[in-house]
Amino acid sequence: MKITKLFIAAFTLITLLYTTSNAQEKVNYTTDISNSTINWKGYKPTGSHHGTITLESGALKMDNGTIKGGYFIANMLTIKDAGGSAKLERHLKSDDFFDVAAFPTSKFEITDSKTIEGKMMITGNMTIKGITKQLTFPVTITETADTVTLTSETFQVNRADFNVKYKSKTFFNNLKEKFINNEFDLQVVIVAVK
Repeated sequence: MKITKLFIAAFTLITLLYTTSNAQEKVNYTTDISNSTINWKGYKPTGSHHGTITLESGALKMDNGTIKGGYFIANMLTIKDAGGSAKLERHLKSDDFFDVAAFPTSKFEITDSKTIEGKMMITGNMTIKGITKQLTFPVTITETADTVTLTSETFQVNRADFNVKYKSKTFFNNLKEKFINNEFDLQVVIVAVK
């Protein structure tokens, strides 16, 4: 009887220590807006444009070097053209494109992560213009004592999925060579701190 009680006490202690250890490995980080970036690039037959968008807020949940959740919110009012074109910036903010007056933010919320063929892949819900679609893309995670940095590879988003219609062949049939590609590139660097 004493041996059984001793075994139960030892098992309970081991379980408690294991649970406590696991709880300590999970860490929440808050996005450092000033050091995080979103880069975009759009294409048309005659060339391309690229620029940046600033983050408004975000967070990452980590467990032993693996992303367990998180989100980042882009401030769509901050869309910048790398070439400095104020006209292009106004057009991107208009209802032809992202309609920032009605939809001032876009969001990506992480729902899953897994390693596939040696690459960390995150899956989440992207919301643009109030429309949510699931996306998966590869990332690299770098951790220090107080920070975690998520750096994505360049991935593509189909703007037609989010009702961004301007000069899109999905919505207009007679554009000939005056169309703008539906797919645009995004690349994000999210720096977050404890």
